[in-house]
Amino acid sequence: MANEIRLDNLPRTVALEHDGEGRACFSYIDQRKLPEVLAFERTGQWRQVVDAIKTLAVRGAPVIGIAGAAALALWACNEGASRACSHGCDPAASRFLEELEAVVDEIVAARPTAVNLEWAVRRAAHRARALADEGAFPDEVADALFADAQRMEAEDEAVNRAIGAHGAQLVGPGSRLLTHCNAGSLATAFYGTALGVVYAAAERGLVERVYADETRPVGQGARLTAWELSRAGVPCTLICDNMAASLMAAGRVDAVLVGADRIAANGDTANKIGTYGVAVLARHHGIPFYVAAPTSTIDFSLADGSGIPIEERDPSEVLPYPLAGVDVWNPAFDVTPASLITAIVTERGVFAPGELR
Repeated sequence: MANEIRLDNLPRTVALEHDGEGRACFSYIDQRKLPEVLAFERTGQWRQVVDAIKTLAVRGAPVIGIAGAAALALWACNEGASRACSHGCDPAASRFLEELEAVVDEIVAARPTAVNLEWAVRRAAHRARALADEGAFPDEVADALFADAQRMEAEDEAVNRAIGAHGAQLVGPGSRLLTHCNAGSLATAFYGTALGVVYAAAERGLVERVYADETRPVGQGARLTAWELSRAGVPCTLICDNMAASLMAAGRVDAVLVGADRIAANGDTANKIGTYGVAVLARHHGIPFYVAAPTSTIDFSLADGSGIPIEERDPSEVLPYPLAGVDVWNPAFDVTPASLITAIVTERGVFAPGELR
């Protein structure tokens, strides 16, 4: 019997819109404040969006791509077009395009590991250059960037729902699923990738329980995944990261479902730090390990995971009070080898890691 999943309890994560004065503005959930407070921020400043990405107020590979495209649209609509036109608004708008390139580079540099950010921003920039080459004025380009960013929001939800539908076919009746970090609705415009599979499977009555790894050091599993599943009505048990092995040994995990920030051509996958360890445990215990991600997360320019840039974050996330003589290593991601991945679920179907091309 299908479960009643309350997706209407999940808020939309981001939205690009116009304010009452016609200026572009971007709304987003400040995920740093969850689960205590569901707080929405609203800004017309593109650099504030970049800061939100850097500080994890907006986080999750798909949604930071959307936020990056929105930041570019904010710059174009609220600053770039008017400044270019004040210096003579010729169709070529060379000044506009020069400034755009600098803005693109700054946005893309906000977080290096998740390829979706660069993919979305460079897609938008390509559109801007093409329109300018066709003779569009800066304000026309700005309007197009705004529309494209809004379109990415809708595309993302459609992609996530397709991932969910494909992935649900891998889930058997009464499944107990383990996930690491947050690859849910909060990590996307809406619905989620790994949790999108959970939601689709739960609606078919296939999910008995989800075990959510706490996900140190900043607790995306504890603060975000558990919050999401609770609101959606999916049975959830929160565990500390060092409990997954015992849970698997007890025969209480039927499959592992995680998201991804970048997937190399051979299927090696970067995800939140600790994912690699979970994959090793799953292989030892004979548990299938699935990665769910949109095709925009696949980086075919990298032959394998050794080329994926790994972001290192502030030591204070691990050690709030520095100790003399104590160094901190705080990588935000690790790379799971393709050999440990059972299948990769995309909006185009389910593939063995070596079949992505």
